[in-house]
Formats: sequence, structure tokens, C-alpha cells
Amino acid sequence: MFGDFASGVVTFGTVAAAIAAFSNGADRIEGSDLPPPLSATDFIQFDQSKAEVGRLLFYDKLLSGNKNISCGTCHHHDLGGSDGLSLGIGEGGAGLGPERSASDGQTRIHERIPRNAPALWNLGAAEVRVMFHDGRLQISDAYGNGFDSPVDENLPAGLETILAAQSLFPMTARSEMSGDPGENDIADAVAQAPHLAWPIIAARVSEVPEYQRLFAAAFDHVETPKDITIVDIGNALAAFIGSEWRNHDSPFDRYIAGDTSAMGLQAVRGMDLFYGEAGCATCHSGPLLSDQEHHALSLPEFGPGKTDDGRDPGRYAETGDTADLNAFRTPMLRNVALTAPYGHNGAYSTLEGIVRHHADPARALTAWAIDQAALRPAPWLDDRAAVGARITDLAASASIQPLPLSDHEIGQLVAFLESLTGGTAATRPMGRPETVPSGLDVD
Repeated sequence: MFGDFASGVVTFGTVAAAIAAFSNGADRIEGSDLPPPLSATDFIQFDQSKAEVGRLLFYDKLLSGNKNISCGTCHHHDLGGSDGLSLGIGEGGAGLGPERSASDGQTRIHERIPRNAPALWNLGAAEVRVMFHDGRLQISDAYGNGFDSPVDENLPAGLETILAAQSLFPMTARSEMSGDPGENDIADAVAQAPHLAWPIIAARVSEVPEYQRLFAAAFDHVETPKDITIVDIGNALAAFIGSEWRNHDSPFDRYIAGDTSAMGLQAVRGMDLFYGEAGCATCHSGPLLSDQEHHALSLPEFGPGKTDDGRDPGRYAETGDTADLNAFRTPMLRNVALTAPYGHNGAYSTLEGIVRHHADPARALTAWAIDQAALRPAPWLDDRAAVGARITDLAASASIQPLPLSDHEIGQLVAFLESLTGGTAATRPMGRPETVPSGLDVD
């Protein structure tokens, strides 16, 4: 969030003057680094009949190997499109959000999901070009299917957006939705190659009469159940996610559109820090408040990680470039106050905690304790936190410089972040369905 940002500093007077100029007839705020307001033209216009199919699929556990978890379990309407946990409890768990159980006995989970469930807000924006914390899915012509993804040329053609492509991968993740080999045919296929599971999932969906009717109505090419493919499923899920979690009516959005009364003084001063001395906008830039690049913040390390010894090298695992070691994608920030915990692994449960970490990563890393994360009890799991030399390595990898901030300034930045909460964020246009076509229960 913070950067070594010395040029182009925006003072409070500069921001106020810019707003005054706007109020006097300027088309947008000039003389500042504030982004232009978002509008409908910044978003992909999704087909609503496809979105309705996607809404049902999103909450249907039919897409999971053991039919016991849905996309909505970890990205729930009641939890701001997330799950409220640092590291989620996926396949094998029971319940929802901060109360979700890791189960016990033979059904207990084998590991927590290694990374925090990212929020869904505004992923339907046209400029989104990279997804996942480590950026392993990007828009690209490398394989002739529109994307550079974990399955390379085996990602099927026809996926209309990067959001559609992204929606397919949680279904093939063992700890998220597929389950373990030997438990179901989807997990068995994933064990051979992830893309082999997708036709099995599509076949499951195509066997449900209500889905047959809905897909035929929403997709022109679907005339028989066999015409329903994983591509159609991905495009339907993207239509729902991209339209349902579009939101940009926060006090900040009203402020940059010219409503000078939309934000309180503390939030405005926090905005001044964010776009000025604190340098947050070095990375959290542009209309989406993200440069969509990867940066190392020296966040504490705990949980299963991505390697045998519990480490998570971040973007480095995809590129092999040491400059990407421990680097993760810059998150977008609208509705950030609704999507705790924070960081690629949810190391901090509060906005104040993650802001303080940005201000002095090395100091915060040394002082961090695992009770600052939000984890459900699972005593049989090794939630080891990094110690000793690994903490030194993490601290050395930081791509941001410490910046002395007073407690008052920390509070102002938090006030600004809270001003990014949409006025209608809690009221989504479609909402969670009460039932789904498979007849399975809905979380």
C-alpha cells in the first residue's frame, strides 16, 4: 500500500483546490493524482440470462468433486464475497465463514486452503488482465486460447473473459473443490491432469433437467444436453460474478465525481496521504486502485504454503525470476472494509493491522503473532509460522520502504479505506438463491 514515493506529492490544499475547480465546472479533478470516476463503460456488459445461470451454478455444490462445497461457500454474499477467514476451510469442511468447521475423524480436512479467498468486487472491469494472487492467469496469445494459464494449451477456446477462465480452476483444486483421488471421478481426473476434470463436471451439469432448460435459453448454440460444455459453465459464472459484484458508489467515488460533502475530514486527509506522502497509489493506482502488478510486502508466513517446507514464493513460482520472490498481486480496494482478513494469506484481521505492516514491514513481521490471523481450530494441522532465518529472508525481500507514520495518520488512512465502501454494497442485484437445480443444499 505504501511506496517510496517522492514525486508528484498531492497536499491536502492541492486536493481541496482541485475539488473546488471541479465544482466550478471542470470535467474532472485536475492537478491531482486522483483517478477518474468509474462508469458503466469501464465494465464488460454481461448477458443477464447467462448471469442467472451462473448465479445458480455459483451456489451449486454439484460443481465440486464430493458435492459438498460450492463457489459461494468461500465467496458468500453474507461475507462481502469472501469467507472471513485468513486461510479458508474448503473441501471437507462444514458450515460457513468464520464459523466453518474443519470437521473431525475421517472427514477432517487435510490442509487449509493455502491462500486467502480474494474478494470478487469489480472483477468484471474491462481492464482486468491478471488474476490469482501469484498472477498465474493472464490475458495472452501465448497458447491460442486467449490466456496464459496453469494448463497452457489445454485451456479450452471460447472463454469470453479472464473471469470465465479463472472460474474453472477452483473446481480442480484438491483443497478447494475437487477432493482427494479415490473419493470421486473429478478428483481422479485432476490427479492425471486438471483439464481432464472439466468434461466430467460439464456432464454432471448437463444431466440436470433444469440446467438443460436454462442453458438452452441462455446460449444460442445449446440445443441438446451434450452441447453444454465447461466453456459455457465458465462464461455463465463470469456473467454472474462480473455483474453481481460490480460496485462503485462509495463516498470516495462520489467525491472524485465532484460531491465535496461525500467524505469526512479524516477520510479526506487519509486520501491526501494515500495519494501523496504515504505513496500508496504507487501500487494502488488507476480507476481500480491496483496496478495489477506483483510486489513483495514481507507478510508473515504461516499455514501450508505452496512448498513442502511451508513457504509461499508468490510470483516467483510462476516466473523463476528472483525479483518476483515473495511478490503477490496488488489487490483492488473498493469495499476493502468488507473483506477482512488482509494480505495474500490473510495475515491481518484488521485494516489497521495491514496498514501498520505497510508502514514498516520488517518491524511488523518481527512483531507478528498468529493470533492476528483469523483461523478456525484444526489442531492436527501444522500452522507453522516462519521463524529465524526465514523471517530475515522475508524482510529482505520487501519492495516497499518503511515510512514513519503517527497513530493519527494511520487512523486517517483507515478512514480513507473505509470510505471506499459502496453505498449499495450490501444490496446485490441478484443475491443468493434459496435453491439450486441439483437439489443439493445451499450454503
